[in-house]
Amino acid sequence: MSKTIKLKRGLDIKLQGEAERNISEALPAATYGVSPSDFEGVVPKLLVREGDTVRAGSPLFFDKNRPEVLFASPVSGKVSAVVRGEKRKILNIVVEADQKQDYEKFDVKPLERCGRQDVTELLLRSGLWAFIIQRPYGVIANPEDAPKAIFISGFDSAPLAPDMNFALKDQTDNLRKGIDALKKLTTGRVHLGLRAGDDGVISMLTNAEQTTFSGPHPAGNVGVQIHHIDPVNKGEVVWTVDIQNVAIIGRLFNQGIVDMTRVYAVTGSEVVKPAYVRSVACAPVGTLLKGNVKTQEDGGSVRIISGNVLSGRKTAADGYVSYSANQITVIPEGDKYEFIGWAMPRLGKFSVSRAYFSWLCPNKRYRLDTNLNGGHRPYVLTGLFEKYLPMDIYPLYLLKAILAGDIDKMENLGIYEVVEEDLALCEFVDPSKNEIQKTVREGINLMIKELN
Repeated sequence: MSKTIKLKRGLDIKLQGEAERNISEALPAATYGVSPSDFEGVVPKLLVREGDTVRAGSPLFFDKNRPEVLFASPVSGKVSAVVRGEKRKILNIVVEADQKQDYEKFDVKPLERCGRQDVTELLLRSGLWAFIIQRPYGVIANPEDAPKAIFISGFDSAPLAPDMNFALKDQTDNLRKGIDALKKLTTGRVHLGLRAGDDGVISMLTNAEQTTFSGPHPAGNVGVQIHHIDPVNKGEVVWTVDIQNVAIIGRLFNQGIVDMTRVYAVTGSEVVKPAYVRSVACAPVGTLLKGNVKTQEDGGSVRIISGNVLSGRKTAADGYVSYSANQITVIPEGDKYEFIGWAMPRLGKFSVSRAYFSWLCPNKRYRLDTNLNGGHRPYVLTGLFEKYLPMDIYPLYLLKAILAGDIDKMENLGIYEVVEEDLALCEFVDPSKNEIQKTVREGINLMIKELN
């Protein structure tokens, strides 16, 4: 019987466009694009040139600061372009995919005969080490560290997030093998967070230490789960792995290949038929959304988000899905403005206060856009952040310590426990319209610079 932790603080934002429970196969795309910017803190060094032939699982680049950390191609084919931005920054490595996939073969020993070093070396050689993220800081884990525990969230509570039990319903063996592989990397426990009331494939993974959570978003955030199970203190390190990435790691140990097939939830109010789509990672957005985006009657545009509306990344219509995203969301851009909109009843708008009438309709689903409905203002003491963050820290004071660059106060106020997504809900409810997630990352980068 797993332990249950009941969270009361948080907020479920009910949006239109929840994915229907059917999975379709995406058509093979002509190209796939890997972006180094999907990996926080990585300085990429190319291992391929335009015209080179690669297999699925072949390394495309490595981290200049840690050359042993490789990043693999999700498909086989020819490197058709290396797209660069300002100061020759690498934006995308584009691979023109073969019609029939050719996989890099890895020599995999039976897991019971593997030690920590064997598992680490295989994950590094295959490029799958990039799926292991360390706390504090939310960066790719250092292979030389010994984490006190590894955490996996078995559910996502973000708006319109995919149902992982449904998306991974045929991945039981791969999930079990992935967890067994991760157990080799720590002398502590592998923790698995479950949603209260869920009964599916993930709850059957008894080879991990299970803890059940109930309550609103961000109950599914792995950072919140770490805080309530085994918090990160100064000098300690824990690792986290996304549940779909656990299945990909398990596939490597079961089949000896890097198969980055994953299931995406295509969601949002501007999607004609929200559903689940199975595709290889880093596919073009246009392939997954082709013919499935509503025409905007008011002449406005849409925003395509690789991820959820709170912490996802804006993606161009001709761009590629982020390396580890599980969701694509399409909502109105919010580039249309209302005349004296502040004086309107705004029956179709959502607010956490009683400024609109949404509080009278708790179960209504909304078609929200990206309009801020106001400009940036100084921080004010409202107590809102503490109401929606289910962690025993003071987020407003932490943010002020970050802005002041006060390392000692940042440590004392909980910088080791949070990354951007943990405070994404605070950004949503913030009446001051500040970019809180950007501020958190700036604080983390300052900590890395000053203390490492």
